Amino acid sequence: MAAPPARTAGWPAGQRGSAGPDAARPSAAVPLRRGQRRAAALLITPFFVLFGAVMVAPIGYALWMSLFQERSSGLGFGGTRRVFAGLGNYTAALSDASFRDSFLHIALYCALYIPVMIGSSLALALLVDSALARAKRFFQLALFLPHAIPGLIASIIWIYLYTPGLSPVLDWIQSAGGSWDFYANDHVLLSMVNLSAWQWTGYNMVIFYAALQAVPREVIEAAVVDGAGHLRTAVRIKIPMITSAIVMTVLFTCVGAIQLFTEPKLLNQRGAPSIDTAWSPTLFIWKAGFVQHDYGLAAAASLLLAALGIALSFVVTRLGNRWKAAV
Repeated sequence: MAAPPARTAGWPAGQRGSAGPDAARPSAAVPLRRGQRRAAALLITPFFVLFGAVMVAPIGYALWMSLFQERSSGLGFGGTRRVFAGLGNYTAALSDASFRDSFLHIALYCALYIPVMIGSSLALALLVDSALARAKRFFQLALFLPHAIPGLIASIIWIYLYTPGLSPVLDWIQSAGGSWDFYANDHVLLSMVNLSAWQWTGYNMVIFYAALQAVPREVIEAAVVDGAGHLRTAVRIKIPMITSAIVMTVLFTCVGAIQLFTEPKLLNQRGAPSIDTAWSPTLFIWKAGFVQHDYGLAAAASLLLAALGIALSFVVTRLGNRWKAAV
């Protein structure tokens, strides 16, 4: 008679074969998880290093600079010394009438620019996406080309088109019996909006068109079968299904609009009477830092502008989420 198999202490009979390999698996899996964490850390570290170098460190340095002021002693022969000012630079910026007026100018600019640019981009994207459109690739490229031109070059082109004696546009208007002054106080804001919209409409059109390609074709076909026309399909089907792209574009546009610099700067140099050297917040910051050499005031104004951008992003995101929930 065969002797019964020996039973190992601590292991019930019949479980040694199954428990042994299972017990070894967790210890073998631990190095794999650690290796994955090391690989993830290796891939993420360059991002955090660059983010800290180009974002966190400059913001921290600007915050430190905004707490100090440079003051001259006596008649100025003793040089300047840096003194702690606390919130003095922030108070000086907010009490400056030109700085406060610059936000009003930007608000008027956004009230005109954002609806015109977003509306034009969305309308063009819907037209290119429609079943009646032909040569879609050509129109995408043609509408995107203005954005491919650097902003400074685009501004110089339009300054040429705005200048009397040089602009063929003004010659055509005069030949038709009309008159227009792009630099007049009543027209300069429209000139600025036209310049920015020309450059960014095609860029946002491409974003909207890409979002429209993700709309299920069967949904559109079902709407057509139910008798919906092109306009109703666009308004009731396509636009509600790309609300995320619209909200994202409006958010980026708002943040970019409050940083307006190139257009008013060039218009100011061309002698537009209503555009001064502190017309926008960025122009005020440039003047304080590079003309007046008041770096503490410039740093404080830049941080106030950054705070406005953060608050604006929060408001636009909340309103966008409510709109997406409603549709």
